[in-house]
Amino acid sequence: MTTVEVSRLTKRYKDTLALNEVSLSLEENTIYGLLGRNGAGKTTLMSILTAQNFATSGTVRVFGEDPYENAHVLGRICFVRESQKYPEDSLPSHAFRIARLFFPNWSQELADRLIAEFQLPMKTRIKKLSRGQLSAVGVIIGLASRAELTFFDEPYLGLDAVARQIFYDRLLKDYAEHPRTVILSSHLIDEVSNLIERVVVIDEGRILLDEETDVLRGRAATIVGAADAVDRFVAGREVLHRESLGRVTGVTVLGELTAADRARLDAEGLDVAPVSLQQLIVRLTQHGAAADPVADTGTPTEGALR
Repeated sequence: MTTVEVSRLTKRYKDTLALNEVSLSLEENTIYGLLGRNGAGKTTLMSILTAQNFATSGTVRVFGEDPYENAHVLGRICFVRESQKYPEDSLPSHAFRIARLFFPNWSQELADRLIAEFQLPMKTRIKKLSRGQLSAVGVIIGLASRAELTFFDEPYLGLDAVARQIFYDRLLKDYAEHPRTVILSSHLIDEVSNLIERVVVIDEGRILLDEETDVLRGRAATIVGAADAVDRFVAGREVLHRESLGRVTGVTVLGELTAADRARLDAEGLDVAPVSLQQLIVRLTQHGAAADPVADTGTPTEGALR
């Protein structure tokens, strides 16, 4: 069943085209990774889907209805942002108390467990919390809400590696027991790659990729070996990236390798290196920008991909 249906969604800020006729369907009970570089349009898209921003044109349907000023729809959505704001003089308990009133599926048991696991100081005013502790407040609300449609717009950036792993583990465990649609925006692609079931990549306001994660993993490979042999093998294939070190060349190509391809690689003495999900998405984004004659964004780095 479709939870979100977007058709030709466009958002323009004066001279900036943030979303360019985006069409997208999000199915129920699926964890999505919403990925792309800074400024690609991820937060704008999520803001429009949660009725916190207005589209310039196009249509949005959430649970089959227009979400704007629709209490029936908005009560089923939780949107946790990196820059989430809370009253500065309030305590974390105040934020959780309000969330408990707003979300009908709220689990206080899960919230209490997460408070303990994140070691969140409940008697400290929100304005005095560290960035990581403030991130924990948002993560707890997002998970304990058990909203049918939950958006995480990188609210866990301030968390250390241990705390992020707690978030990932709890998300998977609770999702298995209480399925819902989760949209996870992250630049830590390799960290979340085992969580997400489907990848949606936005680049310059357009959908560059919308594919199941398991299918996507087999879409590229890096061929490594002597430059002449590598060039012979990749001739006629779509090349995403090339780099050389001395006499050794590595070329990342798009397309699944067949049994005949692998036999030829063995005969040529060439190696195949796996391409991580993060590497693939970075390469696809770079490749798409290079192929677009109107693109003027420069060459992104892995650290810039969000």
